[in-house]
Amino acid sequence: MDRKRNYQRELEKVLEQIKKEERVPTLFLHSCCAPCSSYVLEYLSQYFEITDFFFNPNISPEKEYEKREEELERLIGSMPFVHKPKFLKGEYCPEKFYAMAEGMEDIPEGGRRCFACYEMRMEEAARLAAEGGYDYFTTTLSISPLKNAAKINEIGEKLEEKYHVRHLPSDFKKKNGYKRSTELSGEYGLYRQDFCGCVFSKRERDKREAEKGNSSDKLNCYPSSH
Repeated sequence: MDRKRNYQRELEKVLEQIKKEERVPTLFLHSCCAPCSSYVLEYLSQYFEITDFFFNPNISPEKEYEKREEELERLIGSMPFVHKPKFLKGEYCPEKFYAMAEGMEDIPEGGRRCFACYEMRMEEAARLAAEGGYDYFTTTLSISPLKNAAKINEIGEKLEEKYHVRHLPSDFKKKNGYKRSTELSGEYGLYRQDFCGCVFSKRERDKREAEKGNSSDKLNCYPSSH
């Protein structure tokens, strides 16, 4: 895991080459939620024909999952794009998340359990991208200011080798990407969740709020993970 690489610069080099070739490649994009996806879709739709894939079995309860899924679909239907993304619903299979997380329930957020969760979601995107003959795949996950972009890209490169579909490097928080996502969230009135989505992140959220003594003080779209 190379923390010194500039993944935004690597992405820009890919985009520059695409512009030179005057082509519009296909991109299979895993999306974690509407707020994080807003800037990424705005940015990448200039260069790609995007299929936006909502696959997040970590989210619970099902009502919360459905709310986030509906918000992403609404956003895609509302925003103007150079190339209009297609929205694809993934299977809601929380049992896969719990099987993956077994034995790691007490690991704090940002650790091995989260990395395994990223990989579970990114692998499904890579698999479908390969099956569908897409040129690239990637995820919106790196837009969070507290996300480990190096780890996300490491996972992506491993999956590229496994599925033989190119991983698009990313660190979407760079160049004010996260800031732009908050602006777009306000513009489109997006639901900004205050916890990652899984029961373990909600438990940590509740603990933080109890310690602060203010259960109504929400974080701004919970920037640490989705």
